[in-house]
Amino acid sequence: MLILGVESSCDETGLALYDTEHGLLSHALHSQVEMHAEYGGVVPELASRDHIRRVLPLTEKVLKDANKILQDIDAIAYTQGPGLSGALLVGTSFAESLAFSLNIPTINVHHLEGHLLAPLLENNPPAFPFVALLVSGGHSQLMRVDGIGEYELLGDTLDDAAGEAFDKTAKLLGLGYPGGPALSKLAQGGKSRFKLPRPLLNSGDLNFSFSGLKTAVLTLVNQHQPLDATTSADIAWEFQEAVTEILTLKCMTALRETGLDNLVVSGGVGANSKLREKLNAATKRKLCKVSYPRLEFCTDNGAMIAFAGAMRLKATQGNHNKNYSFSVRPRWDLAELKKP
Repeated sequence: MLILGVESSCDETGLALYDTEHGLLSHALHSQVEMHAEYGGVVPELASRDHIRRVLPLTEKVLKDANKILQDIDAIAYTQGPGLSGALLVGTSFAESLAFSLNIPTINVHHLEGHLLAPLLENNPPAFPFVALLVSGGHSQLMRVDGIGEYELLGDTLDDAAGEAFDKTAKLLGLGYPGGPALSKLAQGGKSRFKLPRPLLNSGDLNFSFSGLKTAVLTLVNQHQPLDATTSADIAWEFQEAVTEILTLKCMTALRETGLDNLVVSGGVGANSKLREKLNAATKRKLCKVSYPRLEFCTDNGAMIAFAGAMRLKATQGNHNKNYSFSVRPRWDLAELKKP
């Protein structure tokens, strides 16, 4: 079956075609980073308008790249939530309208499920069950994944997510938007000079907290005004060390407590090279396996939505929604998802 995936939850418009027999055929993505950079963050109304402009041309592109036509599509998967209401509404209404015109089923996908399953798109996918670390601008969660729709929350952030902490710290250092990649680049020129706290590192549970770490950076920045380039790089280095140390230790604790030896890392922060370096070393020492999506699938994309939709459609043997009514779910707990 050929599945069209539509992603429009925030500031990236992603379209993809996934074939259940031949795998991912094509994908295309438009990022709104340059547009939002002027404002220092995502402007929801501008994001929604840009999705409207991009969704049709990107659909035409993935069809052309895969040498397919609209009538070849067997189902359409789209992100129903969580995300920005207006942005979600663009992708949702487009997907349901197109499916209605083609008389094919739709699959509403949870955005985080897409991220969780993204590493399964790779040539050597991890096998169920596994521990998943989902780290992005809005989420820092550890989950046990036993199958499609079988997710157990092991640990969550009590305040800021890791990606949010990266962005806020980058802003304190005077870096542009998006802050996470800019901070990581700056940290490459830094060295061990300062010592920041590691919140909840030895808390005895699998929860995270990054708000206090951000406050500690603020104190450090205020103590070293005016900031020079060397000091900024050293602060960025220590901040990245602190976050990646916390994430790595919690992952290894989760593997030990669950008795599993497969770790999956998804989300935008999963692209961080220092985090990958530490997780690779830690899992190698413990004879465990760690899997990541390719870098282009760490951030939001249509491929992960098409794949998640295909897995759910396959599990129900093609028996899915064809009533074409729709709504969006800006807030949607992953725990509410059911096994197909």
